[in-house]
Amino acid sequence: MLRQVKRRFGITAPRLSVRTHIAWYLRWCMILPFVLGAAGLAWFAYESGLEFAGFHRGETQRELIGLSARLAGLSDENVQLNKKAAQYEQQIKIEQGRSQETARQMKSLHEENARLQGDLNFFQNLTATNGKEGELAIHRLSLERDQIRGEYRVRMLLVQSGQRVKEFSGGYQLIATMVQNGRKSTRLFPADVSGYAQFKLNFKYYQRLEQNVMLPPDAQLQNIQVRLFEQGAREPTVRQSVNL
Repeated sequence: MLRQVKRRFGITAPRLSVRTHIAWYLRWCMILPFVLGAAGLAWFAYESGLEFAGFHRGETQRELIGLSARLAGLSDENVQLNKKAAQYEQQIKIEQGRSQETARQMKSLHEENARLQGDLNFFQNLTATNGKEGELAIHRLSLERDQIRGEYRVRMLLVQSGQRVKEFSGGYQLIATMVQNGRKSTRLFPADVSGYAQFKLNFKYYQRLEQNVMLPPDAQLQNIQVRLFEQGAREPTVRQSVNL
């Protein structure tokens, strides 16, 4: 302990130096000019290096401003072109729709023309044959299935032969023969009195008929029989069947 005291305060004790105290803000005031000078020299060296390498800041700024303006102009032009393209596309769709509608109309007219030509040939052959006056017959009886709706479509042409025939008034009935769950059965159309209106007949020389028939999905249609009834008659005047 005594040795430590002698070593600290004796001859061998460290020397004491007295320095003048300088406030921190005075120190910064002396250091700051050197820092600013060094930053200025560094900036000058950076700018000089850019100039030496061919990079001119002012010219680059002007080029950037010009490119920005050009980009804005191109963007506006692109918007206008997109609007025009949308208008042209809309016009093309309208024209395509008109073309398709015209094609459908032309197809319908061709089909109607072919049907009328077929009817004309049919009636020409019919008048050339020797039939009884006022005889009623079923021609062009056909049966086909509509795969989309799941219905059966019956088409026929009713004709009264002769030149001085009376107007036929009555109705017709469809009898569908089908197989359902392994059993054979029949179904009448119309099924009740409420459907009689659409099965009535009233014509003089001919009448074209088209009737849709709906059956259960699990039923397999075999054939359909058409029966024509005169007004007030209980027995059919004409019967004819068609197979699927």
